[in-house]
Amino acid sequence: MPTPRSKPAARAGVKPRGRRRSGTIGGLILGTALALGAAWLRAERGPVLRASTRALLSQGGSGRLLRGTALHSYLYVRWPREYIWGLRYLVFAFVGKRGRGRIADRYHAKVLPPEQARRLIEADVSLDLDLEQVIPFPTARRLVLEGPPDVVVIDCPCRTSKAKHCEPTQVCLVVGQPFAGFMLEHDPSSRALRTEEAVQLLEETHARGHVHTAWFKHVNLDCFYAICNCCTCCCGGLNAMRRFGTPMVLSSGYVARVADGICSGCGTCSDACPFGAIEMQGSSARVDREICMGCGVCQGQCPDGAIALELAPEKGIPLDVDALVTTAE
Repeated sequence: MPTPRSKPAARAGVKPRGRRRSGTIGGLILGTALALGAAWLRAERGPVLRASTRALLSQGGSGRLLRGTALHSYLYVRWPREYIWGLRYLVFAFVGKRGRGRIADRYHAKVLPPEQARRLIEADVSLDLDLEQVIPFPTARRLVLEGPPDVVVIDCPCRTSKAKHCEPTQVCLVVGQPFAGFMLEHDPSSRALRTEEAVQLLEETHARGHVHTAWFKHVNLDCFYAICNCCTCCCGGLNAMRRFGTPMVLSSGYVARVADGICSGCGTCSDACPFGAIEMQGSSARVDREICMGCGVCQGQCPDGAIALELAPEKGIPLDVDALVTTAE
């Protein structure tokens, strides 16, 4: 008669269940780590850590790293098109008015007339100012210039995040470090511009009827970091303002004024105004001061030279570099 095998002998070839489970978990952890490592190398386009990435992540101290702000900034400047697509089609559609307001508190722009946009590019000054009066938001209102600043042009993330968009796409200027250097190392569409080339791009976009805007973002060191040249059909910030009433874009502090004796009533300014602030009344144009953002597009398009910008204290304080330098002195 065969002798029954003992239980330990019978189970000699069976691995304990707990060991199988720990092996599976270990494999998942290893696989996840490898996938994240591969994703990081792809994001860095080869090296483990590019010099511009170190510069971006090291700004603002260790607290910025611990709070995740530095990582948020990295994701935004590394993939701006995908970031803005998510804001436009996912976040803004579902967060509600209060949520959109919280976003605007941390991510916003100031309209710039052409001369003030040019001065931001040309300014050969050193400034580090809290623009509390000019940018009346609780955060993201710092202007740092170590000029003339480094300028890099990139494909507009607002335009390229849409299937059908305006042309050309290379109209967004990243201004100053560490952001300009980061874009040069990470964005294949980026090009460094000399000061005169950047000014020429501003002039060309103004001639096309686009709006200069200076952008500030909380995770980007609470700083000004870009001048975008916006069309109302593609710009995410202008769309949020027009569609949801979210105050992401501030007036320049100016309004357009029409000289009746010079205006021929051709209607060019009314057609060109990005904000619908001008209407024709008889043989002259009339500006709605409440709607006007003081961008100067109508002034540039008027064939009669009948439009000028004038200060409008009720619309805020202009982002005027020369005035800020004088005040700082």
